[in-house]
Amino acid sequence: MGKFKVDVNAETGHAKAAAAPAEGAETEHEEEAATGSGGPNFVTTATTIGVVAVAAAIVDVALIPGLVLGVAAAFAPKFVPKLGERLEPLFNSTVRGAYKMTRKARSAVAEAQERMNDIAAEVDAEAVAEVKEAAPAA
Repeated sequence: MGKFKVDVNAETGHAKAAAAPAEGAETEHEEEAATGSGGPNFVTTATTIGVVAVAAAIVDVALIPGLVLGVAAAFAPKFVPKLGERLEPLFNSTVRGAYKMTRKARSAVAEAQERMNDIAAEVDAEAVAEVKEAAPAA
């Protein structure tokens, strides 16, 4: 049993009945959306953002940070998945560098502690020597 949609032509007032697609069938608009040919492209999006940016700058300069956040939100779905792949080498090198720097810092701290302990031991040895020299004279 078919369903009908009625399309009324505004100029002539005539009604034209068209059979609705069966369940599960895609219409032309749905096919365009699925293939991506009907969606906005980069130039259209950039132009729209430019016009809004100029309007925001004319109205109030304080609106520009919000505009920047909106642009980031508009482009985020396209670039965030790729961003993870591109940042992985940077993350790996950062972790390796931090690990190497931590090892160097630990060795520097250990060396500084050893020098301080050596100086403290020398001061103690000098104090003991002074006490021994002062004791026989008394």
